Amino acid sequence: MTTSASKPLHFNAFVMNTTSHIHHGQWRRPDAGQTEFNDVNTWINLAKLLEEAKFDGMFFADVTGLYGDADANYDVYVTEGLQIPSNDPTVLLSALAVNTTHLGLALTSNVMQSHPFHFARQVSTLDHISNGRIAWNIVTGTQDNGARNFGLSQLTDHAERYRWAEEYVDVTYKLWEGSWDEDALLQDRDGSTHADPSKIHKIYHTGERYSVEGPHLPSPSPQRTPVLYQAGSSGAGRAFAARNAEAVFIIAPTPAIAAQQIAETRQLAVESGRNPDDIKFFQGLSFVVGDTPEEADAKSAEYDAYVSVDGYAAHAAVVDKDGRVYDAQTPLKDVDTNTAKGFLEWASKAVTDREPVVADLAYRQSRSSRVVGTPEQIADALAEWQAAGVDGINVINWVIPGSFAEFADKVLPVLRARGLAQTEYADGPLRQKLFGEARLNERHPAARYRGAFADKPALQK
Repeated sequence: MTTSASKPLHFNAFVMNTTSHIHHGQWRRPDAGQTEFNDVNTWINLAKLLEEAKFDGMFFADVTGLYGDADANYDVYVTEGLQIPSNDPTVLLSALAVNTTHLGLALTSNVMQSHPFHFARQVSTLDHISNGRIAWNIVTGTQDNGARNFGLSQLTDHAERYRWAEEYVDVTYKLWEGSWDEDALLQDRDGSTHADPSKIHKIYHTGERYSVEGPHLPSPSPQRTPVLYQAGSSGAGRAFAARNAEAVFIIAPTPAIAAQQIAETRQLAVESGRNPDDIKFFQGLSFVVGDTPEEADAKSAEYDAYVSVDGYAAHAAVVDKDGRVYDAQTPLKDVDTNTAKGFLEWASKAVTDREPVVADLAYRQSRSSRVVGTPEQIADALAEWQAAGVDGINVINWVIPGSFAEFADKVLPVLRARGLAQTEYADGPLRQKLFGEARLNERHPAARYRGAFADKPALQK
């Protein structure tokens, strides 16, 4: 049991501008408003609900291609609405920014889909529109089909994708942090000087993939660099996060495993010259809330009734060479795939009383991040996650807006009473709300570009 002296957790709504994001099959429920994902008011109304509930942020996932083998049948993804159709969150955030005041707004964009000069300009514009509430989830791509959509034959090697990401963020850091001095924009009507050219600098970046002259076209936004999210769990992903991320999204199966992952990444951050608390960790969880334990269990069974075995199996790439999901009763030992070995081993070990089948994998996935109970029981569980080192929760919905409305109405009051959720927003941009300062601290690698181009002469042609 926690006390009123507990430190508040941060809460994000983890969503996607699509019908079936994480919990597949739930869109068939009569109360599932996510089927109206094309209607901007679905997201505006949800953003307003979240802000009223004092959520820290609204975090949009995204993809740029289909899951599975790029050459295989993709009927299942279309049939299930599994992240297709889906819309670009970068565009949507403009509408949400002008309909909210405090709510953080996080977008996902991978290094393939946009040139860093163009992307940096988009993000600065959004940060201006929102008065400093933008975050960027940095991803390197996971779909071969997505790579083909941008002219590649397939995804580049995993380690190479993170090398690519290092140069990509390096370009954006130079633009956001180094191209404009703080007081460059004058707008001096009497002196007829709009900006001081001696304080606006070209960056002259030349690297393996990019050549960017600059300068950055937008003037500095409230945060300059957006709050930086990352979700890689591999060795390369954790190393990248340790150097660059301010918030890391995890989906650990237990608090103990979360504690191990967090400790390892914090140590890597120290080795990169940062402090352990320069990174906040957000655990992804879904909630089933009941006024009694029995009611919560009954509601959990209702969600089970809508689980799509095909949807979960397709998302985990449990498909044959033609891209077709294995029959639900196929023994896992007979599944032949090179893309979901870890999931298969995990489910096989979890079922010990009989031969595990594909359906078991789907149900295990649907329950792996599920917390079921009364508001008090959920608060107890969240206190355990916090004790493991988790700083915040990415709340994963079953239905929109109901999952978030229920959490706001029933769980957050109990959390506030225990000091586990904020009662009011802090002042300032998103980074200031999360870390107490609006700009990246001096330990972050982007900080080295502040003032770095002030004395650099123009290159000779």
